[in-house]
Amino acid sequence: MLKILIADDFPVVLHGLKRILEEEFTDASIVEVDTGNKVIEKSRIEKWDVIILDINMPGRNGLEILKQLKYEFPGTPVLILSMYPEDQYAIRAMKLGAAGYLTKKSASDELITAIKQILSGRKYISSSLAETLAGRLKKDSDKQLHEYLSDRELQVLCMIANGKDTGAIADELSLSASSISTYRARILEKMDMRTNAELINYAIKHELV
Repeated sequence: MLKILIADDFPVVLHGLKRILEEEFTDASIVEVDTGNKVIEKSRIEKWDVIILDINMPGRNGLEILKQLKYEFPGTPVLILSMYPEDQYAIRAMKLGAAGYLTKKSASDELITAIKQILSGRKYISSSLAETLAGRLKKDSDKQLHEYLSDRELQVLCMIANGKDTGAIADELSLSASSISTYRARILEKMDMRTNAELINYAIKHELV
């Protein structure tokens, strides 16, 4: 029996994805969880044919969970699902071992294709992502400033650019306000900027929001 684990912290998204999968894979066992830690727990108990993992999970984000999954269960394919455009996180996810990257905007049209391709042993790369990957085969000197940020730093940058203050970011990521301030300081230093306004302008210019 095909076994699929879906991880997303929004019930509407979970149920929608499950319904799409059930219509195509009528005999599959499809389990839903709403945190990254539950993904790890379930993976330690059962073997999954594919895991669909939202990148924006409370506490530890999807990329952190992906790292642990590939360390503990290297043979389990993971499809990253995200509200963010491919150019923000897709390359990072693929480098970490993801079997594919799918935006929530295109999930209803591409989910089944992606799952079937992954189950066949191949990676799922959309045509737009393929173009992005080809364009990134350049020297490090051609990198954008945000590409030098860590996964968590990039996440914090995007949240700042979306107008969230330190307290709101801390609550959403289940971190202390001081930790968020430290991440912000690192971001400013790496990007050679001084204010949130500069970060926001940069994020808008580079379509990170």
